[in-house]
Amino acid sequence: MYDFDVLVIGSGPGGQKAAIAAAKLERRVAIVERRDMIGGVCLNTGTIPSKTLREAILYLTGLDQREMYGQSYRVKDEITIADLAARTSHVVGREMDVVRSQLSRNRVTVLTGTGRFADPHTVEVGDNGRSRRASADKIVIATGTQPARPGSVEFDERTVIDSDGIVHLERVPRSMVVAGAGVIGIEYASMFAALGTKVTVVEQRDRMLEFCDVEVVEALKFHLRDLAVTFRFGETVSSVEARPDGAIATLLSGKKIPADTVMYSAGRQGMSDMLNLEAAGLSCDARGRIKVDEFFRTSVPHIYAVGDIIGFPALAATSMEQGRLAAHHACEEPRHEMERLQPIGIYSIPEISFVGRTEEQLTKDSVPFEVGISRYRELARGQIIGDSYGVLKLLVSLEDRKLLGVHVFGTGATELVHIGQAVMGCGGTIDYLVDAVFNYPTLAEAYKVAALDAMNKMRQIARFS
Repeated sequence: MYDFDVLVIGSGPGGQKAAIAAAKLERRVAIVERRDMIGGVCLNTGTIPSKTLREAILYLTGLDQREMYGQSYRVKDEITIADLAARTSHVVGREMDVVRSQLSRNRVTVLTGTGRFADPHTVEVGDNGRSRRASADKIVIATGTQPARPGSVEFDERTVIDSDGIVHLERVPRSMVVAGAGVIGIEYASMFAALGTKVTVVEQRDRMLEFCDVEVVEALKFHLRDLAVTFRFGETVSSVEARPDGAIATLLSGKKIPADTVMYSAGRQGMSDMLNLEAAGLSCDARGRIKVDEFFRTSVPHIYAVGDIIGFPALAATSMEQGRLAAHHACEEPRHEMERLQPIGIYSIPEISFVGRTEEQLTKDSVPFEVGISRYRELARGQIIGDSYGVLKLLVSLEDRKLLGVHVFGTGATELVHIGQAVMGCGGTIDYLVDAVFNYPTLAEAYKVAALDAMNKMRQIARFS
């Protein structure tokens, strides 16, 4: 007899939802997590701290209000790391209490320590020199990822850092080099630029955020340049030399960029090296990721893996659903397949969010479509909140008038996108959006305006057909 029916390693979004879902199905469940890391990387160093930091920056800099009150408007002139950390620690503490409460309420046993496989059904949990063993019928790996660190770079957690090191900065840097223009790199670049830091983004590819709508990315670049961000595309940081008062980043092209801080955003590495996967009959790829099937089972059928450790899309939202579905499969509970229509949210300043396909993808696939556009500056709500740059774009099928993609740039983008997601998920057409009544004044009204724009364009096409 096993100690538990389901044992989950890792308490991030995927692990939490897997453990709670199994507990709801009346299984004996335990979750393994390191001391002071309840909530995982997401809660302690990743998603929650970074998004809270963003909100603190938007408030303290008064950036969102400058269209109303002028470019010199600020809530606080001298913003310190302590100002930013106060809000972050408050939110993280509250959210940690919520996670602990949920696990306790659902009678999930928390095993404190670092888990590693002793055999395919047994996990050894080590904590401060002590260890215990726990066996389970089914095991779910949800250990997440950590920032990938190039071996050639010496990180000192002060001058040369990765994204986790942001929370340890002693002061707001006057200048920063961000190596890598992925989602995390762009989010932090925009945040520090809003604080007044002179930011240089170095990206080896010729463009950034290649999976996003081209026009939206161009709009984001325009706004970041307006915040004095410099982009170096087609370039790579070859070395960083730390100095007492900062660092010098040298590019492969020979350029040298001085900065107070250099932040590497070189992707993320699966946290699988401590798991002793071989003892469970498992292996991982060079990035520490574990391969799974459509049910999130690994090559060992009773062991599942969910969240960032299985790779793309590596989002907190998708990890939660993967955890829930894996638990249901492990408990032989009827389940649906993973919903394929998943929104992407990028918490840059301003926000980007989309669901469905891009114009580029539709054109490549030879799918005929029309575009409907709504600009925030034409909405009363846009004027009220001082957002004159936001835009919502609908991609509509010319064949059946269904939505093929929704792309939003601006205030509340990550919230607004869910309206389009719901319409797409229900197989709705733009006729629904044209006929729907939205609260006024709201940003959601952008859907009706964009739908009318697309319909008018389609009417013109029909007239000449």
